[in-house]
Amino acid sequence: MKTTSEIPREKGLDNSLSLLKEGYLFIQNRCRQFQTDIFQTRLMGEKVICMSGEEAARVFYDNERFQRKGAAPKRVQKTLFGENAIQAMDGEAHKHRKLLFMSLMTPDSIKKLGELTGKHWQARVNNWEQMERVVLFDEAQEILCRVACEWAGVPLKEGEVKQRARDFGAMVDAFGAVGPRHWAGRRARKRAEMWIEEIIEQIRDGKLDASEGTAAYAMARHRGLDGNPLDSRMAAVELINVLRPIVAIATYITFGALALHDQPQYRKMMTDANEHDIAAMVQEIRRFYPFGPFLGARVRNEFTWRENQFRKGELVLLDIYGTNHDPMLWENPDEFRPDRFSDWKGGLFDLIPQGGGDYYKTHRCPGEWVTIEAMKQSMSFLTSEIEYDVPESEQDLSYSLVRMPALPKSGFIISNVRRRKN
Repeated sequence: MKTTSEIPREKGLDNSLSLLKEGYLFIQNRCRQFQTDIFQTRLMGEKVICMSGEEAARVFYDNERFQRKGAAPKRVQKTLFGENAIQAMDGEAHKHRKLLFMSLMTPDSIKKLGELTGKHWQARVNNWEQMERVVLFDEAQEILCRVACEWAGVPLKEGEVKQRARDFGAMVDAFGAVGPRHWAGRRARKRAEMWIEEIIEQIRDGKLDASEGTAAYAMARHRGLDGNPLDSRMAAVELINVLRPIVAIATYITFGALALHDQPQYRKMMTDANEHDIAAMVQEIRRFYPFGPFLGARVRNEFTWRENQFRKGELVLLDIYGTNHDPMLWENPDEFRPDRFSDWKGGLFDLIPQGGGDYYKTHRCPGEWVTIEAMKQSMSFLTSEIEYDVPESEQDLSYSLVRMPALPKSGFIISNVRRRKN
């Protein structure tokens, strides 16, 4: 077995440029090159250990070994997560804050979100029937923004929908970006935080009635371990961490539409599919298509894994995309095959598009159930409720694994939308 000095090391003083050039495949390419699931590189001037696979994920989500504090770059906090939010917390503080988010994920609450998703998709059909072309990604963002705000108890004026949806989308679009996309994400976050902070203060002042059980109510009333309410800006940041991920589901929905187009046999299957088949389709979309490339953590306490020494404070990246395409876990991983989930029992560390481990004990995304429910409703709508054409000549359906986050270049344009006749 290798000692820490024998972990395969990538050559070069810094390989950040290679990361930008290779995107989602950066870690996977090197794991294949070195014939290993762990290697060392340098990024942004810092030594970084990269890992991939189910066993690596199991280690990565061990709270005794890893912490999130200091792992997410400030540029990501200033766009995607918000500064000092739950993603950067550890220990009892994280557990306490995580319970706040998990309290929103009751079966009744998730069912309500699914019903709202279906309702808002249906509400757009009349408009689409009058439109020459519909960009599905843009429409999905706006629909999910409406869903998220109604579900969370956040007032949203019709005239605001487009801007708010675009702002949430810009935060997501900035996480792997430099230059204009990054700055657009920062401006979007600033606008969103000012908007949501005002709502938090109105709830606290009694000027806005928020129903108990909604995210807006929960964030406004939450008290930390010290017994004090969250600072209004931090409450806003965490409420955005409920809203933004729901809008981000638009990416998965767009990829789902691409899957139906590329492999029409699944569209036929989905037209009259049962819930089990729909769930399998959703899971394969989440596994197959790119969403998050990797996650970072820092070593909390020095430990040894496979005779490799991990030193306190070291930055470690877990390969999300590569694990979801690991041939040791998935037969023919580069083939889109929903049937692979027909008898899947579910694992904590194999399918990890939104993180791994136990929802209550680790940093796994608490909104994963929301994602699955919204996608089930959305895929059912696209296959069972409407019919449409996909004009090949007017768009580019390709997507790049270099760009993070990835998305079909044209956002998936549809035309001649009409209600499906039963």
